[in-house]
Amino acid sequence: MAQAGTVCFIQYPQPYAFVAFLLMELYNFVCQADPELEAIRQRRMQELMAQRGGANQQNAGQQKAQEDAKQEAEERRQMMLAQILSSEARERLSRIALVKPDKARGVEDVLLRAAQTGGISEKVSEERLISLLEQINTQTSKQTKVTIQRRRSVLDDDD
Repeated sequence: MAQAGTVCFIQYPQPYAFVAFLLMELYNFVCQADPELEAIRQRRMQELMAQRGGANQQNAGQQKAQEDAKQEAEERRQMMLAQILSSEARERLSRIALVKPDKARGVEDVLLRAAQTGGISEKVSEERLISLLEQINTQTSKQTKVTIQRRRSVLDDDD
């Protein structure tokens, strides 16, 4: 830093770099002039960091508990499906899940509901799964309609 009374000419590549430099120097001067103020700032910064760290740890604990609960529910779901479906049906359903996960999840939900209400008395075979898939397809079939609208330009002649 320059001594009082001397003038320094420094070239700054950016137009506002000098202003930023002066502000930093002023901030450093104020902080050095009042050590109590700097100590208060440091303590407050540490408190904020501790609060943020504690909140992150609590959030991480809650997230871990939620993930564990989801994983456990998914494991129970897979065990129930293994009891309901034959090996071929499970294989077919897993192939469907690779292509259309939402559709496979819906079929799994239907199967689990039917099993819980007593609608399934024996293991579901691949043929029965196929018929269930066909029923679901007919119920949820979407007909796509394509309409083409041509934009007319001002220069196009209708004659």
